[in-house]
Amino acid sequence: MKLSPIVLFTYKRLDTLIQTVETLQKNYLADRSNLFIFSDAARGEQDVEAVNNVRNYIKSITGFETVTIYESQLNKGLANSIIEGVSEILKIHETVIVLEDDLVSSSNFLSYMNQALLFYKNNDKVFSIAGYSIPIHGDVSESDVYFTLRSSSWGWATWKDRWSKIDWEVKDYAVFKNNKSLRCNFNKMGSDMSQMLDRQMQGKINSWAIRWCYHQFKYNLVSVHPLISKIENIGFNSPDASNTKERFNRYTTTLDCTEKTSFLFSRKFDLNPKMIEQFTRPFSIKARIKYKIINLFFKN
Repeated sequence: MKLSPIVLFTYKRLDTLIQTVETLQKNYLADRSNLFIFSDAARGEQDVEAVNNVRNYIKSITGFETVTIYESQLNKGLANSIIEGVSEILKIHETVIVLEDDLVSSSNFLSYMNQALLFYKNNDKVFSIAGYSIPIHGDVSESDVYFTLRSSSWGWATWKDRWSKIDWEVKDYAVFKNNKSLRCNFNKMGSDMSQMLDRQMQGKINSWAIRWCYHQFKYNLVSVHPLISKIENIGFNSPDASNTKERFNRYTTTLDCTEKTSFLFSRKFDLNPKMIEQFTRPFSIKARIKYKIINLFFKN
């Protein structure tokens, strides 16, 4: 099996980056995988030292077939870094596995991702492979995966032919904006979806992921998620977090410790109601309000 390249995006968080790299190095397929690292430039003078520390560290990384480093001379921000970086790698590769610098992985993360990429390669209905999952309870699947209509941006993979079709400008936003039916359907995978796209188009946030998810929604595509998460986000309580700064987060999960290296996939793209209910729970209005209050109360 030809292994997919790994693409890692970094900025200034050295502490979480080290944990990301160290767990990735412990993956079964690490030493056979090519690692590409994209390091964004400092946004201002206050970040120069932290970025330099990150760049010094990534030059010391070993444990992979090859390590290739791209150091941007200008600050692009996370969204542009990912869109441009992934597009660059997909010019020469058919698939890509993507990580950011605050994600720790299970030892079988690369095994799962590569097998899933191969299994669903020729099925255009599958938009992406997710490495992260919330804890799924109950006897809900005969395979090791389940399906949703919402991708995860925490440890994911896709194919060149899927990625190349995304409209990053969201040219049909004017139609979507005032269509109550479309907005309601988009929000079935989370109460935050339409609002997040609005904020993106208004220039209030700079998110590649919401545009990615909108494309998936628009064409009714599915994402493949593991029943047991292969990724844990450790960036919520980091002082250098770019987008998430929460002491308590509603996405806490249990990392796979089974060391299983062979997985059972399904071609039946059933949107199991029990799993969808569990998957969307953290994105519900109730959960969002609850954790906002908790984090405000325990701010100090």
